[in-house]
Amino acid sequence: MNNNEKESVFAIGELAREFDITHRSIRFYEEQGLLSPKRTGQNRVYDNKDRVRLMLILRGKRLGFSLAEVKTLFEMYDTNANSAVQLGTMLEMTAQKRAVLHQQLEDIQSLMQELDEVEARCREELAELEQGKIA
Repeated sequence: MNNNEKESVFAIGELAREFDITHRSIRFYEEQGLLSPKRTGQNRVYDNKDRVRLMLILRGKRLGFSLAEVKTLFEMYDTNANSAVQLGTMLEMTAQKRAVLHQQLEDIQSLMQELDEVEARCREELAELEQGKIA
């Protein structure tokens, strides 16, 4: 077996450094069933599949997906490697996230407008107080 045929393996510390996360985070993802490292004695040994999954977990979190949603996608892929099913589900989940974000953006814009109005009224009243118009 040459080097190209060997499976890359990683220690927990290597993955933690690569992805700038703690060992505890990686163990938590393992406890949640998202990663399944092999064991050699007391040590966890992660393969390239685990590394890719860790990258996808972190990307999913950055995009606002819950670990349960990420796990659903992994389970779908594990039971049916047909990427069309997985991609369709991912598109549905993405559309849902986008709708939630749009609503949050509208809510934030509305709050910003209210804050602008409150701030303007406070400035007006303060200016009037400073000019002695309000007792």
